[in-house]
Amino acid sequence: MMTLSGAEDEKNPFGQLIGLQFASWGDGESVCHLEVAPALLNPNGVLHGAVVYTMADTGMGGALVSALDAGQVCTTVEIKISYFRAVVAGTLRCHSRVIHRGKRIAFLEAMVYDEDALIAQATGTFAIR
Repeated sequence: MMTLSGAEDEKNPFGQLIGLQFASWGDGESVCHLEVAPALLNPNGVLHGAVVYTMADTGMGGALVSALDAGQVCTTVEIKISYFRAVVAGTLRCHSRVIHRGKRIAFLEAMVYDEDALIAQATGTFAIR
């Protein structure tokens, strides 16, 4: 896996909006992180589930992009996510990897952690073209 510069994050304006940054990607894997900010909390004072979902989706997309051939792109077809615990503050990190890649479809997984434990796990199906 290679460490990324900020240039890769500039290609993801929505990720920038919520503070999502890639630490590394390559060979069908990626690691991204995010600092929990007050603007990302839901009305109950915990991190909104959509933020964790976005981390998983973006992380899996980055992992797959790192394994694609030149000129290929991918899009999310389906994601299933399980949430294990609430988060109110701190830094999250998402580890994603390609489980299987075919010619047109790929299957991936993402594990999202806070500083102490696994908070969510996702699996995703992505189209390749």
